[in-house]
Amino acid sequence: MTQDDAWRGVAAEEVQELNSAVGAKLQARSRKLLGSLIRPHLWPAGAALALVVLQNLSSLVGPLLIAAAIDSGIPSAIRGDTSTLAWCIGGYAFSAIANSGLLMAFQRLAARISQDVLLDLRQRLFRHVQRLSLSFHESYTSGKVISRLTADMESIGKLLEDGLDNLLNAVLSLAFIGTLLLILDVPLALIVMAGFIPLVLMLRWFRATSGRAYRATRGAIAKVIVQFVETMNGIRAVQAFRRERRNESIMDVENASYRDSNYTATSAVATFAASVRFIGNVSLAVVLGIGAWRVTGGSMELGVLTAFTLYLRRFYDPLDELAQVANSYASASAALEKISGVLEEEPTVVEPAHPKPLPPGGTIEFNQVEFRYGPETPVVLPKFDLTIPAGQTVALVGATGAGKSTIAKLVARFYDPTAGSVRLSGVDLRDTADEDLRTKVVMVTQENFLFSGSVADNIALGKPSATRGEIESAAAAVGAHEFIAALPDGYDTDVRKRGGRLSAGQRQLVAFARAFLADPSVLVLDEATSSLDVPGERAVQAALETVLTDRTAVIIAHRLSTVLIADRVLVVDGGRIVEDGSPADLVAEGRGEFAALHQAWLESLA
Repeated sequence: MTQDDAWRGVAAEEVQELNSAVGAKLQARSRKLLGSLIRPHLWPAGAALALVVLQNLSSLVGPLLIAAAIDSGIPSAIRGDTSTLAWCIGGYAFSAIANSGLLMAFQRLAARISQDVLLDLRQRLFRHVQRLSLSFHESYTSGKVISRLTADMESIGKLLEDGLDNLLNAVLSLAFIGTLLLILDVPLALIVMAGFIPLVLMLRWFRATSGRAYRATRGAIAKVIVQFVETMNGIRAVQAFRRERRNESIMDVENASYRDSNYTATSAVATFAASVRFIGNVSLAVVLGIGAWRVTGGSMELGVLTAFTLYLRRFYDPLDELAQVANSYASASAALEKISGVLEEEPTVVEPAHPKPLPPGGTIEFNQVEFRYGPETPVVLPKFDLTIPAGQTVALVGATGAGKSTIAKLVARFYDPTAGSVRLSGVDLRDTADEDLRTKVVMVTQENFLFSGSVADNIALGKPSATRGEIESAAAAVGAHEFIAALPDGYDTDVRKRGGRLSAGQRQLVAFARAFLADPSVLVLDEATSSLDVPGERAVQAALETVLTDRTAVIIAHRLSTVLIADRVLVVDGGRIVEDGSPADLVAEGRGEFAALHQAWLESLA
């Protein structure tokens, strides 16, 4: 062996140890989550366990009664005494009825418990994802979240609804039937138990193989869903730029990866199930051969052999079910690992333990603020100081990527600064309750997202307790009342998914009305007029001059017509503020970036 081979061997061992450690951590995290989900249902789970125990006991009576009927009941009936045979037949019928009733009661109770657990898990996941910070959602795509809530939840549901039923029945059957086999005939029972040696080895192999395979399937299906969601959300761009074939090729790769992962998992299940079936059939053949030889020799009764073989068949049937349970368990375990990983994520923008109330006013202060999006990413905003007095309208101007939107996100506390502090009315935003902050600071972006529902409902998002009169006044303030009143049902018109019933400009005006109804101390407009046509822009410009009075405002816009209504302009370049002054003063200087932008704008109007 060469030295390079030796080093590769050591590296492989280290990788294997690391993978084992990571796998153990993931499993521990999943078990902790599962325990917290089941803990509130311990009493119903205990009742379900009692029902399944009784159901299994009732099913085991049948072969014993058949053995008694063969060895005692039938000979007695031949002699004229039918009581024993009658008792055997009556007992068998009663056990069958009891078995059916107990099984129905168990399955109904188990279904209720499983649905309650799934409901709890879905609610936890949805609540948690909603409160995670913007940084999580910018890195963890919506397609992955959908995968957690659909494909992964379906795998867990399948295990809870069917797998646990089969698992409990299989374990109890193995325990009870194994005991009965030992009672009926020890030598034959030991032959059966010897078959467990290869079964245990196969089970260990199956758990390791299927665990890896199903982790791969969970990641693969998430990629498929991500690709599908992105394609459907961007279908206009897809069709406009003829990207269909490119998307199809990407989907083909992701689909193939999902197919291959599923094939690996299914192959493992098939191998395990076939091994169980083979061992069971061999054991049954050996038992029948030896048992028949002993019956003919008079050392064993025919009824005992009959009961033993009936129990033996039932003994291996649960092992077949265990293969399916192991399959469901491997899939659900991988899904639970993914979900527990999301639930383990912590918000990067955290609520303070002892929040301070925000006083009236809207003065914004940046004190030695520095910001980067991640520990390994470059600095976006080098250290700077900035004060925006209450009631002042400030426009941020600069090239794309200069840092304007980052400043706006810090004002709205979608992110916390890496160093320094952002203060509102003298209070560090990290010391304010999120609910208090959202009533004082409202941000309107170019995305202008609307939810399915009426126009009035979308405007009322800014103030859920608003009356219809307040909603209509807010719409009128931004020039939206006229087009809303012209809709088929006026303010009750359903805007449909993502506001698809309205034009881009109309959606933006509704978003403006929503923000104005909230009546915040600070209003942040991030390219909020980008979707408006010329008439719409003029209407909003007129509304802005009224609505922004006595309110602190931070406006990010490339349109100079919007910038010129500001009291103050900050030109941002590379995260630094390179110009600061009123629009008139910066234009009068005749030099600098803002003056150049203004001159270019005037020339475009000529």
